[in-house]
Amino acid sequence: MPVKTTTHPPVPESAVPVPESAVPAEAVAPLIRGVRVLRELTEAGGTLSLSGLERATGLARSTVDRITSTLARMGYVRLDGRDAVATPRLMELGNAYLAALRLPALLSSRADALADELDESVSLAVADRDGIRFIHQATRRRAMSLSFRIGDLLPAERTAPGPLFASEWTDDDWRTWRERRAADPENRGFPAVPPRELPPSKGEFEARAAQAGRNGWALDDQLIEPGLVAVSVPVRDPRTGRIACVANVVSHTSRHSAADLRDTLLPRLRATVAEMERELAEAPEPHPGPPPSGSAAWIGASKHELGREFIESLARGLTVLTAFGEGRAALTLTDVARATGLARATARRALITYEHLGLVRGQPESRTFVLTPRVLSLGFPPLSRTTLPRIAAPHLADLSARVGESTALAILVPPGPGPGSVPEIQYTARAVSPRIMGVDIRVGTRLPASATSLGRVLLAENQSHALLDEDWEDGLRTIAVPLHDRTGRVVAAVNVALHAAGRTAEECVEQLLPELRLTATRIEGELRAAGHFTRIPLL
Repeated sequence: MPVKTTTHPPVPESAVPVPESAVPAEAVAPLIRGVRVLRELTEAGGTLSLSGLERATGLARSTVDRITSTLARMGYVRLDGRDAVATPRLMELGNAYLAALRLPALLSSRADALADELDESVSLAVADRDGIRFIHQATRRRAMSLSFRIGDLLPAERTAPGPLFASEWTDDDWRTWRERRAADPENRGFPAVPPRELPPSKGEFEARAAQAGRNGWALDDQLIEPGLVAVSVPVRDPRTGRIACVANVVSHTSRHSAADLRDTLLPRLRATVAEMERELAEAPEPHPGPPPSGSAAWIGASKHELGREFIESLARGLTVLTAFGEGRAALTLTDVARATGLARATARRALITYEHLGLVRGQPESRTFVLTPRVLSLGFPPLSRTTLPRIAAPHLADLSARVGESTALAILVPPGPGPGSVPEIQYTARAVSPRIMGVDIRVGTRLPASATSLGRVLLAENQSHALLDEDWEDGLRTIAVPLHDRTGRVVAAVNVALHAAGRTAEECVEQLLPELRLTATRIEGELRAAGHFTRIPLL
């Protein structure tokens, strides 16, 4: 398994754009602009007005409109009035990096088990130039809990993993880190952390890195913000001995001091890291998963349909990122062109652009390219904390608008401990029809599962749909279909509810069922993308 080390000069995420003369002549300008839009949308939390994107990127409004139109066609953003909203499908770009890296798939279960055992948050981090970026989070639900997300970038000097990565830095790495710190002493280029209030002590981080290299572990004693403490241990690649990632236990001073973390939790963390390293040593070589198919033809058809509102070079460039994945960590130019169906010249220019942006790293000795952790900056952090109701809500609203009826999402709730308890459903999202007389069931409402179409679909699991014709209430007709997660398991159901005078039972099957299934397919697509490396709460 290749080790993801980083020795390139550090560049803050929000750094001033590189002068035009420094941009490679073969770089794709629309792709650079599109990446800029995605990064600004990410830093804004996943939602930003089109005028806000215009101000943040410095691009002309017409350019922003064309970029967001293209991203909407790809399913990466949703245009909601005057706002652009990142959708879970955008996570497929970050998923490509995480799948190629393999570390989350191999080590996340160990991190989750340690979090359960210690009742503390546990994370995995990789180096991103002179910062660290999280690739897995196992958080605890408390009033005082960790707010970092998968993909968040933190300055190395204010974390526990940072000194461990810095213990492997070269002289060039240290020089560029000092230049970045001098240019940004308050860490304004790292929006995931609060600005530094006091200037760093000279030589402090260098001393911490040297000590971490000697000890094989490192502490963060409230460097990010008061009260936050952490201890970290490196997970080394068994083949090279270099740091592949760092396992990190985070707590609060109300529970542990930094010294207490070292004395009480560090031994258990070290034991888990030893298990992780055995996991890496014994992991078989991955079998390449299927690359994207039909991308080039789809892009061409979209350009033909939308004309100048669709930026073909941006869509092609983003498709290049999805060529990478499990078993496809390092690809040649020919590999990328074959996987995407793009011409070699087109794939080459996209890779040159990404290398300039720090999203791809070339490996001259093997003439291959690999994704860098910076790919996670394209929408992953704000989307990594999404929920099923949030994913479903815009699709329910769209379905309600198409059919003119109320729609809802529900999950199955197990029976309570009391005698006579029965399985129930709980409504978790809904969209109300504009009709004067409509179905009004509030989010949070619970009903006996067997008495509803939603419940009957959930109880049966393999049932393709359920129709209730005034069974529960006179005049009420409902039809429901199941929702599956990426493993094929039924996790929820979607329905349309209406007055019996509106449509006959036969018309419900003929007219509403196809629309319901289309909506379910769209929700499932986003659920698969969002749930690849994150847990999606059903509530």
